[in-house]
Amino acid sequence: MTEQTRDHAADATYEPDPRRWRILAVSLVVGFMSLLDVTIVNVAVPSIRAGLDTSAATVQWVVSGYALAFGMTLVAGGRLGDAHGRRRLMTIGLVGFIVSSAAVGLAPNAAAIVLARLAQGASAGLLTPQNSGLIQQLFRGPERGRAFGMFGFTVAVASATGPLIGGALIALLGDEQGWRSLFLVNVPIGLVALVLIRRLVPDNPGGDDAEKDPRVDLPGALLLGLAVLSVLFPLISIEGGAGLPLLLLLAFPPLAWAFVRWEVRTVRLGRPPLLDVSLLRGLPGYANGLLVGTLYFTGFTGIFLVLSVHLQEGEGFTPLRTALLMTPFAFGAAVTSPVAGRLVGRFGRRVTLVALSVMMTGTALAAWLVTSPPDALWWTLAPAMFLAGIGGGGVISPNFTLSLSEVPPRMGGAAGGALQTGQRIGSAFGAALLMTVYQSVNAVTSAPVAARSALLAALLVLSVALAAAVRSWRLGD
Repeated sequence: MTEQTRDHAADATYEPDPRRWRILAVSLVVGFMSLLDVTIVNVAVPSIRAGLDTSAATVQWVVSGYALAFGMTLVAGGRLGDAHGRRRLMTIGLVGFIVSSAAVGLAPNAAAIVLARLAQGASAGLLTPQNSGLIQQLFRGPERGRAFGMFGFTVAVASATGPLIGGALIALLGDEQGWRSLFLVNVPIGLVALVLIRRLVPDNPGGDDAEKDPRVDLPGALLLGLAVLSVLFPLISIEGGAGLPLLLLLAFPPLAWAFVRWEVRTVRLGRPPLLDVSLLRGLPGYANGLLVGTLYFTGFTGIFLVLSVHLQEGEGFTPLRTALLMTPFAFGAAVTSPVAGRLVGRFGRRVTLVALSVMMTGTALAAWLVTSPPDALWWTLAPAMFLAGIGGGGVISPNFTLSLSEVPPRMGGAAGGALQTGQRIGSAFGAALLMTVYQSVNAVTSAPVAARSALLAALLVLSVALAAAVRSWRLGD
């Protein structure tokens, strides 16, 4: 039986798990925790620096170290879930996440925090791709679109509410206990989620769509990890104002080539690959979705970092006030993510095109209105962010649905991990790009003009994402 025939046979014999929506809810709670920790510490950097009496560059690695380890382990985590079971990998990842979260919250110095954040990011990399893998495994047809709609809602809300939750905890508990609570709160939530995972989440199915060979491609994992490192490390170093090891970027092309060649050889020899690169050639929808998602996160994520820095340092806002001003984006995304997940089955890539256009309109308005007087930003910038959120909520879930629609469930974890790796690389590049624009313009003119310039740079990147989505639509994705 060929792999394609096996996948069609698995779809024909599919019987929905009656607990699938409860399983999805547990999975998304865990996913929300891991994604929230990407952005929740942005507003806490000044408090951590003051509490530990360390340099800004060192504290920046509290943010960047998590993102680095997260991005490096996503595909390997997805493949391990495909091969050894979702419940097992979620259990291992969540235990690591709980322990490392406690270690960060109780850390006595900056070095201990950075090490614990690296471990926390690696644990999140094991956890997060199991979300897309479970959706591929448990849902078919229009239900899969709705499930990815909830996943997109989780991604958008976690990204946008991180600063709000962080600012609120610091305002409530004070600088020292506030930043520690950002990490310690993961412990009780994680323990409850761990019990639910053990009770509800199934291992991978044992039928025809199961992965038959549990071996993991360690050389492929090493090559891909080094390739991701060669991109992320220079980008987050630029963002953090530390050294500029840009020469490391030159290592990416040969490492990426070596990874692809190794994976092709692995498949040819009949061994299980880390990521079957034939997906990029044989499934145009997957390759297009990877490109659209990476470009979207490049333009989308840096907006929050720039506005957080600008409103606090340029306009004198408190962390909580800053977070409240950006929260309308989360509300907008919360409205449209589930709706977009339901509509994608009927309208396909057109949902992404409309959503990106609305997102770009809101970003353009924000760029125009960000120079308003500080007291007027509640009535100018906040509505623009809400409109951008309305559009943004309709991008992530349809893109995941379309990208993974033809990917066999037995590859769902690794394929979803690759999509999220593209998002992490895009987020790092976008944050570095927008902050560089903001700081460069701010050095020669005013902070509001610098913020406008950074938002226009984001708009330019989003226009490239829109062009990629248009191309995908024309090709019939």
